[in-house]
Amino acid sequence: MKKILILLFTVTLSLSCSNDDDSIQEEKAIVNIRLKNESDLNYKDIVVYNVDYGNLDSGEFSEYKVFEKAYRYANVKLSAQGTEYTLQPYDYVGEEPLKDGNYTYVLTLIDGNVNIELVKE
Repeated sequence: MKKILILLFTVTLSLSCSNDDDSIQEEKAIVNIRLKNESDLNYKDIVVYNVDYGNLDSGEFSEYKVFEKAYRYANVKLSAQGTEYTLQPYDYVGEEPLKDGNYTYVLTLIDGNVNIELVKE
């Protein structure tokens, strides 16, 4: 009898637990990020956080793209005058994710390196 009660208790406990706890919902940020090309060169095939931004002429802004999580700097790949450039962060340790809102990553090329500056709109 004792074994049956332990078995029933264990089954009841395991059925009441779930990995999908509906009472705890993680709020996801809505971060809108656009790009600005602040270089004298036209950029082609721009990719930020694995999102394709396409081409961006000198001095122009891109359209906003929506992200659930982003940081003050990002992984960026682009081409200019036939040369490919990459900004590859090692990690985001110690960085806080951006809060809801609109942001602009201002992209420049300095000494052959991609430079990124975050502007809060």
